[in-house]
Amino acid sequence: MKVGILYSRIRKDEKLLLSELRERDHDVAKIDVRRQRFGLSEPPAEFEDVDVLVDRCLATSRSLYATEFADAYGVPIVNSAETAEVCADKVKNSLALEQAGVPTPNTEVAFTKDAAMDIIQDFGYPCVLKPVIGSWGRLMAKLESDSAAEAVLEHKEVLGHYEHKVFYIQEFVEKPGRDIRVLAADGEPIAAEVRSADHWLTNASKGADVTEFDMDDESRDLVARASEAVGGGLLGIDLMETGVDENGNPTGYTVHEVNHNVEFKALDGAVETDVPAAVVDWLEAKVESETDTEVTA
Repeated sequence: MKVGILYSRIRKDEKLLLSELRERDHDVAKIDVRRQRFGLSEPPAEFEDVDVLVDRCLATSRSLYATEFADAYGVPIVNSAETAEVCADKVKNSLALEQAGVPTPNTEVAFTKDAAMDIIQDFGYPCVLKPVIGSWGRLMAKLESDSAAEAVLEHKEVLGHYEHKVFYIQEFVEKPGRDIRVLAADGEPIAAEVRSADHWLTNASKGADVTEFDMDDESRDLVARASEAVGGGLLGIDLMETGVDENGNPTGYTVHEVNHNVEFKALDGAVETDVPAAVVDWLEAKVESETDTEVTA
């Protein structure tokens, strides 16, 4: 098959994926989105004869528009524009999970500082203020007092971009110093990791320790349901434990986010599963399924 990799920077994740594709003798087109011109009807020449595009754009804005254009051209892309749109926006992400009945932290949104303070007072301290668009734990604030809340809200209120005027406030979940990231393909787990840190943010990008996580039936069910809620695809699904027993085993979970352009280098180094190989297995099956459908039609 011919695979087009949409990118703006080749990171270790992309290198792992490219290496696996080439080892299997697939035709690979590296497509730098910074050099492309997207017409309203005609796709870039680099999109021609591609069996599937894989969105690996670093910037959310590029990812959203590139996937939108690919969908408009009728070129298969992972992930779809629909999935990208839901996952890139925390408000849409939370709404999708809630409407699908997937347990997710209590969340409210306000458009003014005063309304946001009312939410924070009702939630109590600590609570969490997040940007509606963002990744790697950036611009997130754990609020622990009125003075801290007022200062952070005021900073956001005077920032230029309209997204900062959307105050996304979430309850603070007392997780046991860790959270769980599951890489899943259309709801089927490929591998899972526990990310542990002394800091309340447990992102691998912020230096969390990463170890393999042995999934149970409940976590598998939540991953499948969360994936379906946002439209499926290759996703990073983040869970937090809502409690643990005396042996440290989870007694419940909440899904706080689904990521559409997921990094997997830390996961690949922590688990026995060959993660890029499993991703390519899924891509091959996806292309074969779509080809069979076209032939049947």
